[in-house]
Amino acid sequence: MHPPLSLEQAALLAAASLDDTLAAVRALPATRRILAFDGVTPPVAADAFEILPQTSGRLDARLAAIFDSLDEPTLLIGMDTPQVTTALLEPVFTDWDDTTDAWFGPANDGGFWALALGDPRGLLSRHVQSSGVLSRGDLIRGIPMSQDDTGARQLARLHEAGLRVRRLPHLTDVDTVADADRVAALAPGGRFAASLATMRPAVPGRPDAGLTPSG
Repeated sequence: MHPPLSLEQAALLAAASLDDTLAAVRALPATRRILAFDGVTPPVAADAFEILPQTSGRLDARLAAIFDSLDEPTLLIGMDTPQVTTALLEPVFTDWDDTTDAWFGPANDGGFWALALGDPRGLLSRHVQSSGVLSRGDLIRGIPMSQDDTGARQLARLHEAGLRVRRLPHLTDVDTVADADRVAALAPGGRFAASLATMRPAVPGRPDAGLTPSG
């Protein structure tokens, strides 16, 4: 995102993306809403969320630590898909039955935007002996992140552990300004789209025209 956006603009856009994601999660019938946060002051939009400080280390270790710190079915959602809606996520809460151990949401860049894992007691009792998985975090720990095969590797790890996985829709993960344009067009009513519009006025036929960097 930087360049062409300034660092300040990229940070503001990331904050708007997080706000839209929190809004989608807020409307879900979840028993707990938790923001795994790496920073000093959580966003105002997270006022109804529990704040879980992120651990140090690589991304796979930080994600693993989130799952290891919780003892109930858990849905993890990234913050780079602000087009996500409550309706897209509802099946995890309404259609999760005894034939499903996990949910996986693939992203266009080869990563994943969502991962849900079942209750650790039932999950591990069914799969630990054959796979060597000692905790839910072990299903993520060691997966190379931010690569074009991250999602494929993560899905393979789940299958190797014997998990029965259901898919969530394929979404565009915002990594570039071109991605941001596509996502804003999909969710024009969100804070992400509104924030991007102040930085990047639409100019027909020229994706990079009208960019207004600051700083």
